[in-house]
Amino acid sequence: MIIEEIKKANTQAMKERNQNLRNIYSVIINKYMQAQIEARLLKGEVNDEDMIRIIRKTIKELDEEAANYEKVGNVEEADKIKIQRDAISGYLPTMITAEVIHKIIENLPDKSIPSVMRHFKTQYAGRVDMKMVSDELKRF
Repeated sequence: MIIEEIKKANTQAMKERNQNLRNIYSVIINKYMQAQIEARLLKGEVNDEDMIRIIRKTIKELDEEAANYEKVGNVEEADKIKIQRDAISGYLPTMITAEVIHKIIENLPDKSIPSVMRHFKTQYAGRVDMKMVSDELKRF
C-alpha cells in the first residue's frame, strides 16, 4: 500500500534529518489516520484509491501555499514547498494520456456519455482525469 511506502520514506527522512520531507510525510500520515477513523465509523477501510485522493488534495494545498509565498517574495519557503510537492507526487500513479483515452473510447461498444464515464471511473480510478475523458468523448 501507498501508506506503507510513505511511512518508510518518513523513517528514512528522519534518519537523514531532513525536516522538510518529514513535515510533508507527517501531514500525509496524519491525514491517513484521520481518514482511517472516519472509515471505521462507516465500517470501511482506507485503500490506495483513498490515499491517492489524499495526496492529490495535499498537492493542491501545497501549490496554493507556494503561490502565496511567491506573491510575497519568500522564494526560499516556496522552494521548500516545491520539494515537498515533488516528494509526494512520486506516490501517485502515472496518468493516462489523451491519446490512450481516445483509443479506449474507440474500443468501447457503448459510447454514450454515462456509459463511458462509468467505465473510466470504475476501471481507471485515480489514473485518469475525468475532465480529459469528457473532452475526448466530445470529439466523437
